[in-house]
Amino acid sequence: MKPVQLLSGLVAVLAALALSLPASAAITLYDKEGTTFSTDGSFNTFYVYSDSEKNAAAEAAGGVDRQQSRVKMGFLPNWIGFNFGKQTGELKLGGRSSFWVTINDSDNNLTETGIDVRQFYGTVDAHWGQVLIGKDFTLFNRSNIFKDEILLGYGNVSDTLGLIDGTGVSFGNIGTGYTYPMPSAQITYRSPELAGFKLAVGIIDPSRTTAAGEEKLPRLEGELTYIYKDDLVCVTPWLGFLTQKSESATGADVSSQGLSYGIQAQIAALGLHASGFNASGLGFLLGPGPDTTLGLPLIQAGDEVDSNGFLLQASYTVGPARFVGSYGRNELEAAPSWENETVTGAVFYSINDNLKLVAEYNVNTISIGNAEEETNTIALGGIINF
Repeated sequence: MKPVQLLSGLVAVLAALALSLPASAAITLYDKEGTTFSTDGSFNTFYVYSDSEKNAAAEAAGGVDRQQSRVKMGFLPNWIGFNFGKQTGELKLGGRSSFWVTINDSDNNLTETGIDVRQFYGTVDAHWGQVLIGKDFTLFNRSNIFKDEILLGYGNVSDTLGLIDGTGVSFGNIGTGYTYPMPSAQITYRSPELAGFKLAVGIIDPSRTTAAGEEKLPRLEGELTYIYKDDLVCVTPWLGFLTQKSESATGADVSSQGLSYGIQAQIAALGLHASGFNASGLGFLLGPGPDTTLGLPLIQAGDEVDSNGFLLQASYTVGPARFVGSYGRNELEAAPSWENETVTGAVFYSINDNLKLVAEYNVNTISIGNAEEETNTIALGGIINF
């Protein structure tokens, strides 16, 4: 295990890690003659204490035990977004741009705070559904992460992945339950709801997964969801897929395939979540392209490396408080093997519709071959949404 080497590759990717939630309450700035313009935003900050312990094999690779306090943003970065809409006959045209900001740069970039554009797309809606053109989060593992109960919390960190001192987000359950649906250029069709079912299919800008490679076809991703709802129960199962091929002049072609799935149920005050994925040639954390930049193997001995993960969660709401228990795990069947798991307990307390307080404790255990690191983290924070 070589944390320093992984950190150097991960820092560049961390700046791109951001997720969004549908805005709980956008502020309308203009609404006249069928044209609308609104804005939404989110601010969060956590006090974080992490206690990281390495075994002998991890220490031999350069790791050291340590305790670290930080004041950081959580799994979600801070953002501001702008939404556009205009009715033109039978078509409704729309768009969204969102800008994501890190606050974790005090000792690194000083006042040079990085701003990422994670969403910049337009939409066309009609009775036949919606077409999205532009940059947005992709579809494989999309519901797995957007329905994660810890999405508004902090989640897993480790020295192995350079996250305790990183300038980007913590990882939530990325790498311990799912891979990240990296925002990418796409053309995506979403069907209207039919008997509770909705289908999304997109052609995605493909990732380069092999040296001197070429991609003759775009990446194809899709997700089918179903919603059942009555006065007491809301149940949402989903099924997603990903497929892509990169061909190499050297013959080391990489075919990336993945299947994501899950179900979430809300029964009165009780919430249940179970999701997972199985893949080959996809990677462990961030998907086929970014995982390649981190040096994680997608192919060994001429075969694509298999990976899988799952996430199990339960929550219970009492008045303004929501209590969450979560367990997630990812495996990469490489040589050496990678295993990563996170156990989390959290309390989310709603002061009002725009302000939440969060208290979270999680234990992350990551191993690469015989080297292992365990990180215990306490995170206390607040979230302001508008």
